[in-house]
This record gives sequence, C-alpha cells and structure tokens, in this order.
Amino acid sequence: MTVTPCRNKWPGTLSDRERFTRQMHWQSVDRCFNMEFGYWNENFSMWDIFVDNGIKNNAEADVFFNFDRIANVGGNIWMSPGFTPKVIEERPNSLIKLDASGLIVEVPKDGHDTIPHYLGASIVTPEDWKREKELRFRRDDPARKVDVAAIRARHPATRDYPLGVYCGSMIGRIRDMLTFEGIAYALYDYPDMLEDMVETACALVEDYLDQVLGHIDFDYASGWEDICFKSGPIITLDFFNQVVVPRYRRIGKKLHQHGIDLWYTDCDGDVRPLLPGFLDAGINCLFPFEVNSCCHAGELLDLYAGQLRIMGGVDKMALGQGPNAIRAYLDSLAPYVARGGYIPFCDHRCPPNVKPADYLFYLDLKEKMFGMK
Repeated sequence: MTVTPCRNKWPGTLSDRERFTRQMHWQSVDRCFNMEFGYWNENFSMWDIFVDNGIKNNAEADVFFNFDRIANVGGNIWMSPGFTPKVIEERPNSLIKLDASGLIVEVPKDGHDTIPHYLGASIVTPEDWKREKELRFRRDDPARKVDVAAIRARHPATRDYPLGVYCGSMIGRIRDMLTFEGIAYALYDYPDMLEDMVETACALVEDYLDQVLGHIDFDYASGWEDICFKSGPIITLDFFNQVVVPRYRRIGKKLHQHGIDLWYTDCDGDVRPLLPGFLDAGINCLFPFEVNSCCHAGELLDLYAGQLRIMGGVDKMALGQGPNAIRAYLDSLAPYVARGGYIPFCDHRCPPNVKPADYLFYLDLKEKMFGMK
C-alpha cells in the first residue's frame, strides 16, 4: 500500500542520520529528531484518522505522520525453531493456546490487545531446558547465518537515516519463556540453569554481532529487557549484577570495538535499581521510558547527566487528558530537549483513549516547540 502523508515533514538542514547522532551525543542540531513509538492495535480500527485513510499498522502510521526515519536490523538470536502455536481448548470467551515460546496462555477470543493469562510453561526444570536447548538453541543452526549483502543492499552506507543493530535480551526473553512466576522460582531452585540460559542468550547475540560488525556501518545498538514492573526488577539485584551485567559487558565490548557508543534497551517499569549496572556495561539509553511506573524523565537525566540518554518519556496519561495537560507536560520536558541526549515521544504505544484531535494537537505542539525555529 502507498501511504500519502497527512503532514509535511518537519523542515531541517541536517539529515535524519546526522540529527539523531548529534542529538544523542549532546551536540547542536537544527531541530529535535521527530519520532513516535507507535499505537495500540485498536487505534487502527477506532481512530477515524487511521480508518478513513486506510492506515493499518505502525509502519504505515510512521509514513502517514511523516516522522523522521530510524531503522533497526536483527538476526536469529533466540529460539530457533520456536514452538508450533496451536489451540488447545476453546472456551466461551477465550482460547487456551500454546504459543511460540512454549507457553500455555489464555487469550480473549475477540483478539483485543491485552497481556495473556499465563497458565504454564514448557520449560520448568533443568531437564526441560537441556532438551529444548539441544533442539531450539543450537549455535550452529544454519538459520542463524546472516545475509550481510542483503542488509547492506537495504541499508547502504550512503543512507540518510540512523541504523541500529539489535542486541536482543539477556534475561527478558528468558522471563517470557519461563513466565514471571517461573523465573522467580528458578532464581532459587535452579540458579545454574538460569545462568546457562543467560550465557546461551549472550553467545547467540555475540555470534550474530561477529557476522555483522565491521561489515555494516551502524549508528546505535538496541535491546529489549522487560524485567521490571512498577515496584522494580522482577529478578534479584545480586543475580542481575553477578550474572546478567557481565554478559552485557561482553556485548558492549564488541560494540565499542566497532565505534558504537549508543546502546538503548526497552525495559518498562521502574528501572532505577538496574541503571548502575546498565551504565557500567554500556547500556546508556532508556526506551521508551514509561513515566508512571518510574519517574519523570528529567529526574534521571539530571541524576546521570552526561551519561544517560532517554528516548520517549511523554506521559501517555497526559496525552489522554487534553491540550492543557499536553502543553504542561511538554513544557516540563523542554529543558531536556534543549540540553540534548533526549528525544520526546509517547512513553509506550499510544492508547486508543487518546482522542485523535488531541494527538494531532500534540504533534503540532511538538513541532512548534522542538522543530526548527
């Protein structure tokens, strides 16, 4: 589908790539990098601006709103092959399914966006892990071979947008595989198994990076670690610092050897207890930085000035409260945009309770405040 933008791209004198790199290194820019993280699936059926223009997904929405371009590439760095999803049981309002991570989940029959109800996992004991590791986590799996030439053809060195290399997850995907309850028990019942899972995750990322670093010119690294909720991390700090952080360091060393000094990770919840470990290992940017389960982005940008960057951090609750709340929140972020090392956008997928008119007001105000003067 060809998408016709509904807005002009923000004017600028730098390329998107130059702007992103300079802004995230506290250097002068023509204007703020303009991006958003996306929208709930319901937005594409509930927002008239999407329905009337045939916009059906986040990629199309990025073009529709004419945001600056940012790209990311990743490889086969986790379970391969995954479990074959199947329906186990049909209930009046829900389905019991086996998903690709080997979890037994209950999901609503109507398919609306929600966190599944987890009923069980395929991997619980060291015996389960040994079996599935041999089947699904082989480092010599031919499917893990990267087509570097294809990536270079899609993202040439002459591109005008930033390109990131995806460094996966050291513990978040393990949480997915075991469930929250499962990882809580494994920390105490099977710590050796859990450390072997982290080591396996790290080795698979290292194998991927060894294939692409030095052959593709990346501007940043990215990752995903949903291991916090509003009360802090779901794993102990001892395990995080003694087992997880050393694996981050190994990945960070490879990135730094190839000139990549910006590395963000997507970790929702209150990440403050993990920040010293993140920064020590080289993860120096938070994305999309949820406000209500942590704090105002400025608190951490002040506390870790010159070390930490943040992408996101615009309170989604403020977006749902109308123009006055939106203006007040953007005003509170303005000093940090001016300082650099911070790109403002909604602090996760924008929910459907935000009115389209208010969202357009937000985009207009962002341009007025942070666009080129």
